Amino acid sequence: MRISNFLENDDIKVIAQNGPFKVAEWQRDLSVPYGGAIAAYFAAEMGVRRRQLVCELDGRVGVTLQAGAMQWTAGDVRATTGVKGVGDFLGKALRGSVTGESAIKPEYVGSGVIVCEPTYRHILLMSPRAEMGGTMVINDGLFMACTADIRHRAIMVKRPSAVVAGNEGLFNLGLEGDGVVALESPVPASELAVVDLDGDELKVDGNFAIAWSESLEFSVERSGKSLVGSAVSGEGLVNVYRGRGRVLLSPVASLTENPNAGSGEV
Repeated sequence: MRISNFLENDDIKVIAQNGPFKVAEWQRDLSVPYGGAIAAYFAAEMGVRRRQLVCELDGRVGVTLQAGAMQWTAGDVRATTGVKGVGDFLGKALRGSVTGESAIKPEYVGSGVIVCEPTYRHILLMSPRAEMGGTMVINDGLFMACTADIRHRAIMVKRPSAVVAGNEGLFNLGLEGDGVVALESPVPASELAVVDLDGDELKVDGNFAIAWSESLEFSVERSGKSLVGSAVSGEGLVNVYRGRGRVLLSPVASLTENPNAGSGEV
């Protein structure tokens, strides 16, 4: 099998690589119509470019993708459900219902190449154990792919009553293992603030955390010790992280969406 005019194309640059994953970034978007050329040019100058996750399978370790993420495959690549029995199915269905993620994520095995749908968001390639000290908890809607040796868990937020009041999810997706995880992020890795807590406390007013260590206690609380104090501060409820571990913070909300992602237009 030979694939031409793809990763070696002059308009494509591989900007990151980890394990079986590569991030291909289109330096110029030549698919835009005449009227959108000016906007596309200045968008590219500001780093707003289409990116695609490329997975290269070697026949040993498969990859798990978010449902609907695959654009095309080449080679002896087979899609499976990744379900190992009735108990595994029920566990995945329950986890999907509480985390907001798709219950069944397709697992691809074999030898060949998988190319994912393009996105204008940034793609982060991370190792939960090496970079987050163990299990990595991620915010809703950020999961894109991972190697099949990564285990998925639903992790409950502390203080459910405050979660409901703060319009936060009750569960987050936890990822653990020595493999590699691909996340969609509103900003590149270079713009993420890395906060390492050593028995400290971090309060965040908004949905700005991309990921954090499971070793941290995560809760949603009032910004002040009383209702009056919270009203005076003007912050209301905040996300609180306590203990020892790492938090990755984005300067913009992690659920920010680009309405033109994948459309070929900027």
